[in-house]
Amino acid sequence: MIFQQALRRELAYTAGAVFLVMLTFMLTSLVIRILGMAATGRASPNDVLMLIGLAALGYLAILLCATLFISTLIVLTRWYKDSEMVVWFSAGLSLRDFIKPVLQFAAPFVLLALFLGAFAWPWANQQSALFRDRFQQRGVLSMIAAGRFIEPANGNYVLFIESIDGDMRHARNVFVANAEAGKVGVALAHQGQFETMPNGDRLVVMEDGRRYAGTPGKLDYRIVEFDRYAVKVDSKPPESDANLPVKSRDTIELLRNPTNENLGELIWRLSLPILAFNFVLIAIPLAYVNPRLGRYTPLVFAVLIYLTYSNLINLSQAWVRSGSLPFGLAWWPFHLLAFLGAVMLFRYRQRYSLGGWRAVFGLRRRTPQGDLA
Repeated sequence: MIFQQALRRELAYTAGAVFLVMLTFMLTSLVIRILGMAATGRASPNDVLMLIGLAALGYLAILLCATLFISTLIVLTRWYKDSEMVVWFSAGLSLRDFIKPVLQFAAPFVLLALFLGAFAWPWANQQSALFRDRFQQRGVLSMIAAGRFIEPANGNYVLFIESIDGDMRHARNVFVANAEAGKVGVALAHQGQFETMPNGDRLVVMEDGRRYAGTPGKLDYRIVEFDRYAVKVDSKPPESDANLPVKSRDTIELLRNPTNENLGELIWRLSLPILAFNFVLIAIPLAYVNPRLGRYTPLVFAVLIYLTYSNLINLSQAWVRSGSLPFGLAWWPFHLLAFLGAVMLFRYRQRYSLGGWRAVFGLRRRTPQGDLA
């Protein structure tokens, strides 16, 4: 049918444009945030591009829901404004005839939102958490370079090595300074070597050197000559990722271990495809434009609906996590309320000329002559 083909074609073009614009804004905000993390030492500069890609993949489901809502609203609003809707209504179509082609266009978005929310969202969060944890738990050996002062984030010392061989086994002119209990210690050695303990710890062992220890501003410094002096520079790497946050856990794991925290996360993942479906139904009657009110009036209501709907889902998620409401009573009421709101909007738009909101509730108005209007 020409009507359905024209509608789906324009929805596709508009959705592509809206998606690219929103993706650009999202990537810009992600770049600023992740570069800030790298600048403050919370992420590796080498992992910035990977973290941006993973974050974009994680938020892609939300982006698709918003794209579907906005593109449907823009297309139908333009049709009202340019009187194309009048032409279709004059041809015998009703507002309900728009449901089928719009839902056919929205079906891939809904399925993709379901897949991304159930699998891509936790996987992206898991990989991002592993990148950040690996960077936070990185050893000093990964930062050592000849001629550089190294100060580990979790250590209380400063290490300097003038030169290192290619195998990271032997070092020359090693300097270590540490502060503890108000005293400062400085150890110097012309040579040293890297050793690995049976438990996996890595040490820098200084040979034939001298250590100075004392309190700054006083003359009670001690000078100790040593044959071997070891400094631990790396710990055994973690063996598991069991402490990942709940948003990084697999959906199957959430179902197998239904704690309040896991069920709260499950509400969010289940809500994404339902959110996209209800947004489409709401957008069809919401797109009506009164020429006297302006073209962008529906967009104002769309923003309010989007914020209210998403915040209500976050509220139900918080209730489940805190144990205030069981999962069975928390995941569906707000979605049902949105669906009923869409049905009421349809009835109102279908019978707008027959009594406005009275038609929503099936009410009739009695005229002075006693007839029903």
